[in-house]
Amino acid sequence: MAESESPENRIAAMESTSSSTSDLNFSIRRRSTVMDSASTEMMGSEGLKSSGKACDKVKIEKQSDMKFNYRPSMPAHSGVRESPLSSDAIFKQSHAGLFNLCIVVLVAVNSRLIIENLIKYGWLINSGFWFSSKSLRDWPLFMCCLSLPAFPLAAYLVEKLAYRNCISELVVVFLHIIITTASLLYPVLVILRCDSALLSGGTLMLFACIVWLKLVSFAHTSSDMRAIAKSIDKENTASISSNADNSYDANFKSLVYFMVAPTLCYQSSYPRSASVRKGWVVRQFVKLIIFTGFMGFIIEQYINPIVQNSQHPLKGNLLYAIERVLKLSVPNLYVWLCMFYCFFHLWLNILAELLRFGDREFYKDWWNARTVEEYWRMWNMPVHKWMVRHIYFPCLRNKIPKWAALLIAFFVSAVFHELCIAVPCHMFKLWAFIGIMFQVPLVVITKFLQNKFKSSMVGNMIFWLFFSILGQPMCVLLYYHDLMNRKGKTE
Repeated sequence: MAESESPENRIAAMESTSSSTSDLNFSIRRRSTVMDSASTEMMGSEGLKSSGKACDKVKIEKQSDMKFNYRPSMPAHSGVRESPLSSDAIFKQSHAGLFNLCIVVLVAVNSRLIIENLIKYGWLINSGFWFSSKSLRDWPLFMCCLSLPAFPLAAYLVEKLAYRNCISELVVVFLHIIITTASLLYPVLVILRCDSALLSGGTLMLFACIVWLKLVSFAHTSSDMRAIAKSIDKENTASISSNADNSYDANFKSLVYFMVAPTLCYQSSYPRSASVRKGWVVRQFVKLIIFTGFMGFIIEQYINPIVQNSQHPLKGNLLYAIERVLKLSVPNLYVWLCMFYCFFHLWLNILAELLRFGDREFYKDWWNARTVEEYWRMWNMPVHKWMVRHIYFPCLRNKIPKWAALLIAFFVSAVFHELCIAVPCHMFKLWAFIGIMFQVPLVVITKFLQNKFKSSMVGNMIFWLFFSILGQPMCVLLYYHDLMNRKGKTE
């Protein structure tokens, strides 16, 4: 007994017991596995049988539905429904198919027009449209363009003297008025004295207007920053201008960056992006070249023949004038859309990327504008911000009514539109000025319609009709025939 109860015997007994237990467990697991597999096979066969029965049951139910639910006596109309194109249901569903149809029809119609134009006129594009011998002789305009940076330099010197209290505030304002006026009158005089090409004169006039707008913003902003810096009551200053940049100094680097940046509103610093995407810039340049060539193709191949074969819209048959305007409206609309895409999207984004300019909201969804006022607020954001910052709100601060401030803003816009067109054409007919000022009653009309029909796009249709379909083609015809008449008289 003692020998059997020794520790060694106990360990051997435990090992034998554990081995027998493990063997028992293994045999149980094996049997359970076999039973599970067998049961699975049985369940699988039963499942197949049950699924087959379910399919048969579904077929029987469908047959019963066909037999009873679709009998001639069953009602075909069981509820109140609207037609898909009715006013109550038209915006509750997708119209992607109709949009695709419009694209297909647009491609087909324009393809036919291209073939018809090529058969009728042949290939009209030549290199002289963009780079003619007359454009190469416009060296006075080129020299004038190179001398434009002298005006920002003069404005910087004036601000530096004002910062050091060398001149009074009245003298600062007077000098800024002289500098900004000279920056605009100097290119105008050069263009008018030289018989320059239309493209060269228009480019120089556009640069001159941009320089003028930037100089006005620099002078106005610097004056405000100088007034804040000289304020004695610091708490009152902080409450008045909590979001303003109070650190005033005539910084030459910030002025140089502002003059080349894609903005018209001066400030000492701008939001910056992290780096320059070189591959992205190259792709945008390629797009810019392609769309610029497409604009030249439309102008040479479509707009020029239509305009040359048209009479003066105000001196002929009314129906003929309407037909000419409508015929010109489609290619003119394509050119205008390409111009917008090339300048506001491609070029300004390229410039912003190269300068790491962060705020790239150069436009909003102006194509969805329901009123003319919304369009002018969204389609050209640099000019809109300039107008709001340096004309509209200063007018309101000087107790001028809102309607008068809006009228003043449109007046300034009309003057610059007329300068950019009339000066390169060497004639002042005020067609562009009248066209912009005509937008004021359209603002009132479309705003009234939007308030009356709140969920409609009537104002958007009126904008497209008067601005793109009728207004721009009419101005093109008017300026072309007046230009041809002027050339005929001078020759």
